Amino acid sequence: MNHKLCRAVDMLEGSDAIQKDHDRLERRDCASLMKFNKAKCKVLHLGWNHHRHKSRLGGKWIESSPEEQDLGVLMDEKLNMR
Repeated sequence: MNHKLCRAVDMLEGSDAIQKDHDRLERRDCASLMKFNKAKCKVLHLGWNHHRHKSRLGGKWIESSPEEQDLGVLMDEKLNMR
């Protein structure tokens, strides 16, 4: 099962909001029998004029990725799809 979070993060408030979303996922993970494989979690920063806000899941920082594949489509941070 894949989970995806998406939010516009253009200011500190947006960064705080996505971190709260990550914290909610972590709490739900602790309360359920399903566990996230935190080593496979990645952040894909989309667009051109973004700041690379750091996020964490639990106590582990989530790595950034220049591109990710979803449903067979590879998308990069500039919104190019292959």
